[in-house]
Amino acid sequence: MTGASGFIGRHVVAAAARRGYDVVALVRDRCAYGVPPRLVVVVEGDVRDPGSVRTALRGCDAVIHLAALYTFDAAQATVMREINVKGTGHVLRAALDARVERIVYTGTVGGTAFAKNGLATELDLAGAKSMVGPYKRSKFEAEGVVRRMVALGAPVVTVCPTAPIGPGDAKPTPTGQMVLDFMGRRMSAYVDTGLNFVHVGDVAEGHLLALEHGEPGARYLLGNTEGNLTLAQAFAILSELTGVPAPRRRLPHTVALAAAWTSLLAGRLLRRSPAIPLEAVRMAATHMWVDPSWSVRTLGMPQTPVMQAFRDAVDWFAAREGAQLKP
Repeated sequence: MTGASGFIGRHVVAAAARRGYDVVALVRDRCAYGVPPRLVVVVEGDVRDPGSVRTALRGCDAVIHLAALYTFDAAQATVMREINVKGTGHVLRAALDARVERIVYTGTVGGTAFAKNGLATELDLAGAKSMVGPYKRSKFEAEGVVRRMVALGAPVVTVCPTAPIGPGDAKPTPTGQMVLDFMGRRMSAYVDTGLNFVHVGDVAEGHLLALEHGEPGARYLLGNTEGNLTLAQAFAILSELTGVPAPRRRLPHTVALAAAWTSLLAGRLLRRSPAIPLEAVRMAATHMWVDPSWSVRTLGMPQTPVMQAFRDAVDWFAAREGAQLKP
């Protein structure tokens, strides 16, 4: 398994160990990974290095490829492509050569063509022109690599998590950063956008269910059927859980876009990441709402209430950051 040290990855590793799988976790830094769960062997390597991938694969009969660089920092576009596109090619080719029984590839919901007046499904695939920013472009290219490898006979099942939320988001991901910023009272306004939120534990189970029951060549949306929320609704939940007032001022997209461009230019001058990622603002122009019911039904993916997902995230961040919650 690649990406074992990431937010979703750690949950998948723990879930796999609970099920009794013998897991080989490929990580870039063995010391940073910490103490692994029982039945987990940690191997140091990098998906950009085909040799280390082949070494980790020895003796394995299945692969879960989770490793990716998930950031809206355009300055990392080159390394993003090396990891997300070329790294995917390295893993899938090595897995095909090793004749593994099943490969699960973690894609992105960003490769979906979202409907203006409805919910998108697994069959709604976006085109290259709608890929805003280097992250989405790199994941779009990676799914192209997957399709080519499937044509060569690779038994790949693609899973696309929506917006996972829950405990353990140490980096954090952009979604986790949103929760942290809210808890830290750094949210003075919001934009009119929407996401499908899902508990990260459910996403982890979805990976294993795809490994066990997924159809090679198929694409599964790992989301929550009740998880389509506007950002204002998400903030209302966070306000209820924390006692922090939700921002009331809605920022027009044009204003947010102008602020993102200003932040980008300032970041270049100061040689630091922009405070307002341009890619995130561009993505916010679309409500990324989906209907994951087919994946939920065919895989049997659990559906933890979204309120619980936010509660688990808030509790975890509060314990780590020392934030004060409402009594």
